[in-house]
Amino acid sequence: MTQTNDIFLALDKLAPFSSQVSWDNSGILVGNKLNTVKKIMLTLDITYETAVEACEINADLVISHHPVIFSPLKFLDESNPAVILSKNNINAICMHTNFDIANGGMNDILCERLGLVPNKGEVLNESDNIGRICNLSKSADVLTIAKWVKDALGCRVVRYNDTGKKVSRVGICSGAGAEYFTDALQKGCQLLITGDIKHHDFIDARNAGISLIDAGHFYTENIFYDKLKAYLLNRFPELEIKVSEKNIDIVNVI
Repeated sequence: MTQTNDIFLALDKLAPFSSQVSWDNSGILVGNKLNTVKKIMLTLDITYETAVEACEINADLVISHHPVIFSPLKFLDESNPAVILSKNNINAICMHTNFDIANGGMNDILCERLGLVPNKGEVLNESDNIGRICNLSKSADVLTIAKWVKDALGCRVVRYNDTGKKVSRVGICSGAGAEYFTDALQKGCQLLITGDIKHHDFIDARNAGISLIDAGHFYTENIFYDKLKAYLLNRFPELEIKVSEKNIDIVNVI
């Protein structure tokens, strides 16, 4: 009989929850660690829609990247995803920054999806142990790389600035990593690929002499399912694991 805590301990070996950054909220966020688990649903975000989906498919556990409870809850609303899960006896394990920084975690998966190989021992920011640095086998212009990123991740839109420099060394940070462009620049990168880049970040980066590609928070992180599913099934072959069908990019573009 597999319990939620068994899954938690297996995930802890992959990406230790103790390594999460101070502002994060990763771990078992909903439910009882002794609950029996037969069916798991994987999702990037636990939204109202994905919480309802977990109920509809009779999942016992939802594993997400982004925490279902991040800011403190001031009251319990029946439409809140955490409340929906709790009412239906569905547990939630959220593995956020601990999975971002783990070896084989989100940033390594992103590099793999982009066809890049991280340089051993090099990260964007040592204090957070965040991000990766990759050398290209052949230098390329930013527009070519932006098109390649868009195709590799299935982005509907990619935003970028271009300093005009050829790129041979790239910084990678899944999610929202624009703050690390100075780290990327100091480590000799001509380009940083990340998501959620603000207007002033594009300006500051251009003034500093580094290009940025914004492939979107969703598209740089909605990529981990195959690896996590295989990891769990290797340890718990008796489980049924589904990937959410309701976890979609809710931002529309025209």
